[in-house]
Parts: sequence; C-alpha cells; structure tokens
Amino acid sequence: MPQFLSIGTHLPYCWSNCTQAVFNKYPNPFASHVLSSDVIDREFDPATGILTTTRLFLKKGVLPKWGKSLFNVKDAFIMEQSTVDPRSCTMVTVTRNLSHTKVMLVEETQTYTCVAIPIPAATATERLKAVAAKSTHPSPLSPATPFSNHTHLRTDVRIISNTGWDSIKSRIEGVGMAKFKDNIARGPKGLLHILEDLAHAQRGTPRP
Repeated sequence: MPQFLSIGTHLPYCWSNCTQAVFNKYPNPFASHVLSSDVIDREFDPATGILTTTRLFLKKGVLPKWGKSLFNVKDAFIMEQSTVDPRSCTMVTVTRNLSHTKVMLVEETQTYTCVAIPIPAATATERLKAVAAKSTHPSPLSPATPFSNHTHLRTDVRIISNTGWDSIKSRIEGVGMAKFKDNIARGPKGLLHILEDLAHAQRGTPRP
C-alpha cells in the first residue's frame, strides 16, 4: 500500500537565506546523485509578489539488486515546482519524478516558513540594572524581548508503486521509503552546507 511520511526540521537561519539556499542547493557534497539542475520556467506576479519557478533535475536511479533484475531503471528526471511568497514568508516546493512512474511515483512537498525564536534572557548584569531602576524584567515572550528569525521546514512525502504485481508492489514502496528516509537525513546537511557558504559570503569571510 502507498507509503506516507511527514517530518519537521528546524533551520537556524533566516527565511530569506533559506529560500536563496534552496535555489542554489546543487551541487553540494551531500548530493552526488544529482547530476544536473536547470530552470525551465520562472514567473513573477507583481500584484502578489509571488515568484513561481519550475526546475528539472537529473538524478541517478537506484534500485536494489532484486529490482534491477526486473526493471531497467537508470537515471531519472525529477521536476520541481516552487512558489515563494515574501509577504507571508512562505516557500513551497513540490517535487515528483517524471521517469519510471509506473515502477514508483515519489511526490515530496516541502514548506519553508519563518518562525520567531526568542533570544535567551538578559545577562545577570542587565537583570541587576532592571531591578535598580525598579522596573519589571520582561518575560521571554514579551514584545520587548528581541527575537531571532529562523526557519521551519515541513516535509511531506507519498510513495506509490503502479506495478501490476501486488507481490512486489509493497516491496518497491518499502524500498522507496527506506531510500527517502536516507535522503531526508542527508538533505538538510546539503542545505546547511549552502547556508554556511551564504553566511560566509555575506560576512566577507572565507569558509574554514
């Protein structure tokens, strides 16, 4: 039967940098299976400020040994459609394979949203100054407390095999989910690698 998975990831970087990193994610040391990345369409709506982009990836096909004996699966084309809404600070990407869809269809939706993280409480010295001034120290959730803008990434995936053989359909879907879980563990590492590059570029400092 179809496989489903949802997972949340905290990215300690601002939303604007994360959206920029998504568009510059490949190549990176954690995605050697991605052979190419091309923008095939891009539209900007001046009324809403929304940027819509379609990209095409070429990735290495992966099957277990028993699957290779049944299917001639080599490299696969993957299409990604994304929308960036700067007003709501939301980016959504929907990725699905265009090749080998009868063997397995994988559709992944990733949603990047801005979240405000309270900066840790004031130092002891600042607390003493507040007491001396006979003022109440603001709580961590007070509007007077500074916040740091981070990003929350939600990933939803569904995996469906459309083969006509029920005996191996569930095995193919199981292999697909196991492979996706492996990729989801490495995926944020690649994005964080690009985010670090962006941070060093913005500071004008070389990467160690």
